[in-house]
Amino acid sequence: MMTLQFCSSTPVNIPAKHIRVVGSDRYDQKYSPKLPSKFPRMSISNTHHVPNPILLHPPVNQSVAAIVFGDGSESRLYPLTKRRSEGAIPIASNYRLIDAVVSNCINSNINKIYALTQLNSTSLNSHLSRAYSGAGLGKEGFIEVIAAYQSPEDQGWFQGTADAIRKCLWVLEEYPVEEFLVLPGHHLYKMDYQKLIESHRKRKSDVTIVASNGITVRDEDPGFGVLKINTENQVIQYSLKSDREPENYEVAESLTSYSCIPSMGIYLINRATMVNLLNKHFPKAKYFGTEVIRGALSLGMKVEAYLFEGYWEDMRSIEAFYQANMGCIKKSNMGYNFCDRDSPVYTMPRYLPPTIVSDAVIKDSVIGDGCILNRCKIKGTVVGMRTKVGDGTIIEDSVIMGSDVYQIEDGRESVPIGIGENTEIRKAIVDKNARIGNNVKIINKDNVEEGDREGNGYIISGRIIVVLRSAQIPDDTIL
Repeated sequence: MMTLQFCSSTPVNIPAKHIRVVGSDRYDQKYSPKLPSKFPRMSISNTHHVPNPILLHPPVNQSVAAIVFGDGSESRLYPLTKRRSEGAIPIASNYRLIDAVVSNCINSNINKIYALTQLNSTSLNSHLSRAYSGAGLGKEGFIEVIAAYQSPEDQGWFQGTADAIRKCLWVLEEYPVEEFLVLPGHHLYKMDYQKLIESHRKRKSDVTIVASNGITVRDEDPGFGVLKINTENQVIQYSLKSDREPENYEVAESLTSYSCIPSMGIYLINRATMVNLLNKHFPKAKYFGTEVIRGALSLGMKVEAYLFEGYWEDMRSIEAFYQANMGCIKKSNMGYNFCDRDSPVYTMPRYLPPTIVSDAVIKDSVIGDGCILNRCKIKGTVVGMRTKVGDGTIIEDSVIMGSDVYQIEDGRESVPIGIGENTEIRKAIVDKNARIGNNVKIINKDNVEEGDREGNGYIISGRIIVVLRSAQIPDDTIL
């Protein structure tokens, strides 16, 4: 059984999906033992019939393991990442960013998941271990958190994605899987990885890189990985967009048969290929994309692109995170759907009481569990768990992340956790456990584009005010 939690609802137990697939094919003899007899070798008598490549392998839940990174090397979501990693950032009231990626794995029948974490990883490690401890992953499924560590052989921390995987190969090789699926843990999208795996096996690729065919690479996105592909979707070149590269990457080159599209940072790579690239060919490589993938191309390996057409947001800015939250409010199909019963999003059940609404006016908003909303007005806003809002307060077009605890008001705190009375909040992000007093105005009254007021408990990024975690905004303050 698996626990499913929809927006503003209590957890629901549903049976986990199991896909039965029969058949087997190649395993690299050096790294994989002989398959058990329950996977008999298939014989095909009709020479005109082309078998589904995924049927020539053991089931996905036995032949593929996912490697999820909980944080990026350079977060652009500060100050939301001041005390947590990117994957642990709350989104859409009840969830965390990493829930979207883990849910993709579960919905794709991938039940062996390794989470590699390092920066500010305490809350992320706790969430993963508590939310997914055996739930819905089957008898042999798991999510194993591998935090950065030092050993007698290596006294340093993870130096990058490639370095982290190399140092953890002794754990990753525990199961005889055929491929590793490398995933960023802070991106928001829905994908059936089984289709990616099928394409990878059908084309007999060494490495398959997922690329977004539905977005454009903006000039203000330096460091974006860009793939140069031919008409057969074979990767010819991997490069980084930078300020020194003014090319318009989303448009196909007019004089050639190549096109350039953005990489999503998702890689499906054969097990033996991974081991050889990291240990034999590039033992000093730190980063998977810029060093290992480029190295695979230089060695003449078969590197293919898998084009993804759906919604994808990689959270490269505060504005992107804000818009992703606003998208979950809209009724259109353009954004990310947290309430999709065919592809549910899983998270940790918290068993909170229902939200209490007392004469409040709420429009076009998402309200998390366990909130206390008095005579207030809320419009176009995401309200996180355990949020308390006082009388006469107006909140519009904002993201309120809520609280970790219910505070017992005993008069000792001048500004209790929550949002006070007669306060006005517009186009803002309020991080967890913030204390906002009475008669406060968080409205960016001077229309500031960028501002660092961290000492006062907030910053401004892209005209969006971000109130820091546990910050205290006194009564009558105007921001």
